[in-house]
Formats: sequence, C-alpha cells, structure tokens
Amino acid sequence: MIKFGKGVVRFKIPILLLSFLLLIPSVIGYVNTRINYDILSYLPGDIETMKGQDILLEEFGTGAFSVAAVEGMENKEVVALKEKIEEIDHVKSVLWYDSLVDISIPMELLPGDIEEAFENTDKNSTLMIVMMDTSMSADETLEVVEQIRKLTDQQCFLSGMSSVVADIKKICNSEAIMYVVIAAALSTIVLALTMDSFLIPLFFLLSIGMAIIYNLGTNFIAGEISFITQALAAVLQLAVTMDYSIFLWHSYQENQERFPEDKNRAMAHAISSTISSVVGSSITTVAGFLAMCFMTFTLGLDLGVVMAKGVVFGVVGCVTILPAMILIFDKAIEKTRHRALMPDLGRIGDFVTNRYVVFLILFLIILGPALYGYTHNSVYYDLVGTLPGHLESVMANDKLEDNFQMGATHVIIADSALDSKMARQMLKELEDVKGVKLVLGLDSVLGPTFPKEMVPDKMKETLDNGKYQMMFVASEYKTASDEVNAQCDSIKEIIKRYDSSAMLIGEAPCTQDLITITDRDFKTVSAASIALIFVIIAVVLKSISLPVILVSVIEFAIFINMGIPSYTGTVLPFIASIVIGTIQLGATVDYAILMTNKYKKARYQGAEKREAISSALNGSIQSVFVSALSFFAATFGVGVYSSIDMISSLCVLLARGAIISFLVVAFILPAMFMLFDKLICKTSAGFLDKVKRVNVKSAIS
Repeated sequence: MIKFGKGVVRFKIPILLLSFLLLIPSVIGYVNTRINYDILSYLPGDIETMKGQDILLEEFGTGAFSVAAVEGMENKEVVALKEKIEEIDHVKSVLWYDSLVDISIPMELLPGDIEEAFENTDKNSTLMIVMMDTSMSADETLEVVEQIRKLTDQQCFLSGMSSVVADIKKICNSEAIMYVVIAAALSTIVLALTMDSFLIPLFFLLSIGMAIIYNLGTNFIAGEISFITQALAAVLQLAVTMDYSIFLWHSYQENQERFPEDKNRAMAHAISSTISSVVGSSITTVAGFLAMCFMTFTLGLDLGVVMAKGVVFGVVGCVTILPAMILIFDKAIEKTRHRALMPDLGRIGDFVTNRYVVFLILFLIILGPALYGYTHNSVYYDLVGTLPGHLESVMANDKLEDNFQMGATHVIIADSALDSKMARQMLKELEDVKGVKLVLGLDSVLGPTFPKEMVPDKMKETLDNGKYQMMFVASEYKTASDEVNAQCDSIKEIIKRYDSSAMLIGEAPCTQDLITITDRDFKTVSAASIALIFVIIAVVLKSISLPVILVSVIEFAIFINMGIPSYTGTVLPFIASIVIGTIQLGATVDYAILMTNKYKKARYQGAEKREAISSALNGSIQSVFVSALSFFAATFGVGVYSSIDMISSLCVLLARGAIISFLVVAFILPAMFMLFDKLICKTSAGFLDKVKRVNVKSAIS
C-alpha cells in the first residue's frame, strides 16, 4: 500500500486535474439521468397487477387514467373543456356524460348509479375520466397533467397516481438542491468544532462532493433512478464516507510527528494506513447497501446499487483526491490551524468498565420494550395522505371524497367474449360489494331501457376492443386502507368466477401487492444484511463470537431506533422498516469494529481485560463520536426541512440511529466485552491466553 501512497503523492497535481476533468462527463451523465417518481413502478413485472397494466397499454392504448372533478361549470362549458383536454397530446379519450349519450338526451335515462356518479347538482360538480396513451409515470403523462391544470382556474381537480407523481416531481425539483446545501452546511459546523483547521472541512466537503457527482453521473448507465434515491444519495454518501476523510487527516497528523521534515512521506504513509483501515470498514457499509438488492420490490436494488457505488467512490476519493488537495494547499491549511473546540471524551473508559454491570442491566431492561416497539410499528403505503394539503393532487382527492364520496378507482380487464347476460350478472355482484359506488362498463350502460344503438361508437371502442373489455370501479375507500384491500379481494373473487383470466388493476390493487411484497422483503433484507455483515466481521476479526456480539449490539440500537415511533404514535413510511435497519447496521457497525480492533490489539500486547477494554474505549470514543455526529448532522437537517414525509422520516430515523448506535457502542459494547472476555479470547484469533500474556509482559519488561 505504501507504493500506492507514494504514487498519489508523486502525481498529486495530475490527479487533481484529472479529478476536475472527470466532473464534466459526470455532470452530463447526471443531467441526462431520468428520475422516476412512481413508487409502484418498482413492483415485480410478473405480478398480475403489473401484467394487467401492460395489457391496458398494449391492447387499449391506455396507460394512465385520472378522475377529474369539475366545479362551477354548465354542461356546455364542460363539453368545451372536455374537447380542449382531448386536443392535448397523449390524451386518448375523456369519458363523461356525453361519451355515453348525446348531450341532448336527458341524463335521467342513464342508470341511476351512473347518473349519481357523474353529477352532483347540489355542489354543481361533475366527473370525467381522462385516459392517456402513455404509462402512469411517463414524462409525457406528467406533462399532460400540467397542461390540464392550466386549462381552468381551480375548477378542474385532477386526481390519480399520475397527478400525485407530478406533484412529487415538483417538490423534489424545488427541494433537492437544498437537501445537499443543508447537509453540507451542518456537516461543516460539526467539522469546524471537531477539526483543528478552519479550511480542512472545506476540502473534506469538496472531495466528497466530487465523489458524489461521480456517483450520480454514473447512474446514467442504469437509465433512471428513483426520486428517493436521488434525494438520499448525496446526503447518505456524505454521511457515511465522512469518516474516511477524518481518518486520513488524523493519520496524516500522526505521521507528520514521525516524519516532521517530510510531509510527502507523511502523506504516503497516511494513505497506506487509511487504505488498510477504510477498505475493511467500508466493506460492511457496502454489504449493508447491497443487501437491499435482495428485495423483489426493485426500489431496494435502485437505492442499494447507487449507495454501494457511492461508498466505493468515497473511498477512492479519500485516498486520491483529498491527499492531493491537502498537499497542494498545505500552506493555506496551516495558516487556518486552531485548537479543536470539541471537548476530549477519551477518559470515560474506567467509568464504563467499573460500572459494566449497570449497563448490562440497562441493556436487559431496555431490550424488551425496544423489541416490542420494533415489532409493533404502524406503517403507511399511501403517498397522498402524507403530502402537503396545498398540493393539487391532494385537493383533488379531497374534492372526490367530499362531492362524490369516492376514493380509489379500480380497472377490471375481462374477456370481450364474456356473455352479456353473465357480464351484467357479474356487474350486479360487483355493485353489491361493500364500498363499491359505481361499476362503469359497456354492459352497465346498456339494458332494457337503454338500447345499444344510443351508445356512441367511440365509447364502445374505449371500453371493448374485441379481445378485452374494460370496466371502471369507483370505490368509497381510500387507497392502502384495510377496507379497500378487503374490497379488492372480494372483487377479484367475483371476477375470477366469471372469467378466470380477468384482472383487477389500478393504484389500490398495486398498493395491496406492495404491502404483501414489502412485508416479505423486510424479512429477506434483514436476514441478508445480518448474514453478510456477520460473515465479513468473522473474516476481518477472525472470530466466531465477536460477529455475534457486534451484530447483536447494533441490532439492539436498531430495535431502539425503530421502536421509538411505536411509543410516540408516529406512522412510518413502509420503506423505512426495510431500509433503515440495513443502512444503520452497515454504516454504524464500523463504530463497533474500530473499538474491537483496539481491544484486540491491547489484549494481544498483554493488557488485562479491564485495562484493554478501557483503553480501547478511550482510544476510539472521540472518533466514533465525531463520526456519529457527522452522520447526524448530514441527515437530521434534511429530515426537518423536507416536505415529503417519506424522505423526511427516513432522514430523521437515520440521524437518530447514528446517535443511538454511538451510545450503545460507547456503553453497552464495553460491558459485553467485560462479560464475554473469556469466550472471546477462546474463540478468536489474535487474543492471547493468560499464560502467553504473562510471557509477553515479561518480555516487554
């Protein structure tokens, strides 16, 4: 490694020039990487709801649809608005009263439930269904949503997932830059307090920032990333890779004492030392992120790959770009040196080891409530319910609920050859399902009092293409509610009896699948992350017992972190329960590994149990605290600022998790070492037994 360090020192100027040049293609790649704002699109493609959406797009030329509530317009004005909407590119058709019959024919001739569904005379409000020829979250679909909104002045309220996605895109575009600014600003404050130079934090942030841009730029290879990945990637990469820069700086200072006359040599040794330490610790972080790739809900793959890649870029930047900057701007850094303002915490070793029984008792007392809270969290799957109330998609949903008592809208795709009599019988059963407000299909319009000839040809083509027929089901229940999930089950049971190939699709059925899939993913990802990190620790520390102790301690911190919302009544986004534990385990188990290495070294050199554990804690507590505080600073501010609850909740949980992991490593881990020291020595390589230790001490003396 020393050869690599010498090479970096020798070519520091070319390295810095090349690193800046690489920013150009990275920025171009970042700008041209599409952002996906639709959570449901990450569901597996082989489930029925996703297959049904493909059929809808391929067979009917309809991908997305939205229900619009129109207020304060006469019928002729609604007709004019409908015609304007139909002129917009990628709008396939608009279903309204005049789609069923000529506007001159009284609405009273339509079946009563259809008349009631399309018209609320008391509130002078009417409904129309806008169907588009592009998928739910396609860029063209989001543009259609924006154009429809511009046609009226708060008179046409467009609901549906496409409308929600359009609003999320607006928020992300307006807030994303501030996430990075806030994270960088708060990290700078922490570094200013803990570092001994006012300028060095800026070089830390600059080198990490360049690594972040490389990471985001290379996402172009994948074609697109999710909005959650875009929002969290920079913040998380800053949080988890700051340690590496701090370690390099401290190592550089130590080596300057060894080689006071040769800073280049000191940096070469610092790079070598950093590679040895950082690569080992970064592997656990990478493993934590890669564990998310085991999710069948592919948002985990999206976030996991990007973040694992980000850690690698962070390590590379730390041992190439940062050393080059420090050496080139050495004089400026020296001029801004000052005494670190953060108090030294490296004296608590004796306090903790002398009271280890107290901390073990605290561990046992807290474990029960923490585990209970961890297993009894409430989660939500409905994005709309957590978005700010002033957004147009939220207001549209409120209008549908207030004026028409409507929540979710489902779509049924059935065989076009289904007998009309059987179809009407099926529709009758569907109408009797609890919470179903309306079933709109060709057979629901037709009947003894409404001849087939009166239905416009365009309407027939829209609902029946000769191979499949399409029906809309309006529900009184909200997406992701227990009631709508039970309703979906009842609807699927009915349609399968009449047509085994029939499918129920839409936002609510997709969300129901999301609930089932992510519940399974949670167990898979947790097991995968624990297994991967367990194996890595076992190999790195050459121990059987230490992986159990270290993983258990960090899992205890995770139980506390994820258990708190259960007692505060906080409802978490579904993705939090899957990714938080994995990220917290991968990113903060390094704290435990750092202390364990010092404990192992002290025991090997002949120190007794209490002495070794106390010195290990004293020697690592400052670094662990700075690391946890940096992680907290980078994530907490974003959590407070973001108006998207999914991003806000994730960041707050990560920030709190870093502090809890620090406290657990500082107080519970040493107590575990005190309790299991004999077991550790017998089951781990590099720990001397009592006889050998006495011999080592004699040799030293």
